[in-house]
Amino acid sequence: LVKELVGDLLGVFQELLANSLCPVLQPAIAVGSAFEGWNPSDDHAVYRLLVPLRPPRGHAFHLELGTAWEMPAKGSRVCVELECTCTREQLVENTLCFLHHPKEELRRNPSLLGTLCSGSYLDVQKTAHWLQNLVRSAWLSVPQSQHYNMKVLPSSRSCKLQLTNISGVTLCVEMIFGVQQGDSDIFLSSQASEDIFMPSTTWPESYAVAEAKFFGHMARQVPHDTCHLECLQVCTHILMGTGFSDYVVKTVMMYLLNTIDPSSWSRKQFVMRLQDIMECLRDCLEEKRLDHFLFGNENVPKEIILPQAFRLSKPLNLFQCLAQDPHVFAKAVREFNQLQDL
Repeated sequence: LVKELVGDLLGVFQELLANSLCPVLQPAIAVGSAFEGWNPSDDHAVYRLLVPLRPPRGHAFHLELGTAWEMPAKGSRVCVELECTCTREQLVENTLCFLHHPKEELRRNPSLLGTLCSGSYLDVQKTAHWLQNLVRSAWLSVPQSQHYNMKVLPSSRSCKLQLTNISGVTLCVEMIFGVQQGDSDIFLSSQASEDIFMPSTTWPESYAVAEAKFFGHMARQVPHDTCHLECLQVCTHILMGTGFSDYVVKTVMMYLLNTIDPSSWSRKQFVMRLQDIMECLRDCLEEKRLDHFLFGNENVPKEIILPQAFRLSKPLNLFQCLAQDPHVFAKAVREFNQLQDL
């Protein structure tokens, strides 16, 4: 339902923006736990989709990966550059060249630099506000508007929708947006942690598409009565409120899915697989090391398309804070031992 709804919305957007100089919205990609098949909390699931952006005519996106000598890259930005379209202008009527047309004419038809950018860089907050207004304009044109009341929720870096049907059932949908790195499954995205300040021209790297593809790949390998998603959900519930994040448990699960024989994930082996997850987490805790699944991992399935820098990089330790701070490590050990005593 959510995929269909967002697909219909994007179809209306394409009609509204057919002759505009706004970012070109590509088909949405379902990402995150709700679409992967597990829910880390007791709250309503958030159905998250990433909408890739491509530059409009006469523009190009140039990705500046911030600290490009480090992995992951931090402080990345999307630089918007103008391109000459004089040749295209001869083929397509009313096509402006932003490099060579008179300034008076360009003022009446501002480029992307004059609308959704701050300086030369695509602005996340301006883009989010633009997308939110698009949804409000397009909502009544989608078939689902007859069955759901829609409310756009406040968000500075995405488009969050609350959909409520006549029975009072509520769906939470979040559209984030991003720019693809080459032809890979890695994006610079609008999404950021709510408790971390981030400039509006900063686009953090997102691995959500690659991870969703991994879970889709594994779903085709495991038995029909697989228990891996139930294991993941149970473990995130067990560790809720501790210093072990959902992403840590998800990373452990990805490693185990990639190493344990797929046939061993049947429902009758549920307890054994739960024990494997907790034992793996304990070993990582003792070693103060849990490597990110996508960096420097030669065993990532070939279906997952990664930039060459990812495959050549050194492994990224998600438990680096445990190795650096004895107090954080002691607290993590204490919390894990308390879980084992339950």
